[in-house]
Amino acid sequence: MTTENKSIVQRALAGLIETGDVEVLAQFLSDDFVHHRPDSTTSTKAQWLAAVSAALAPIAGMQVEILHMLADGDHVVVHSRRWLPDAGPEIVVVDIWRIHDELIAEGWETIEPVAHAAANLVWWESDQR
Repeated sequence: MTTENKSIVQRALAGLIETGDVEVLAQFLSDDFVHHRPDSTTSTKAQWLAAVSAALAPIAGMQVEILHMLADGDHVVVHSRRWLPDAGPEIVVVDIWRIHDELIAEGWETIEPVAHAAANLVWWESDQR
């Protein structure tokens, strides 16, 4: 099952990146898809696709390098590096996808600008906790 689940995620992400069309991504999402952010907010399928669509224009031409893709049971984890073609800021993203009935049913996402990585390695030393 893990190979099939990785394939679903690969096809969904490749379709979005190659075409820039959220409808390609939408066909891989369940109707009750939920997206979770680190700040505890969640989005429905329609809300998340609208946010992805709105973000596409500013990030047109974004380069994506998949560093790791791991699957365990019904979850697929993707660790990627992303940057804009004009040498804009580079980010590292970790996405966790839960697959149900051959569709992506749930997603979690953490994004970190590479420029902030060193500071985030010592967050517990900050006086601003």
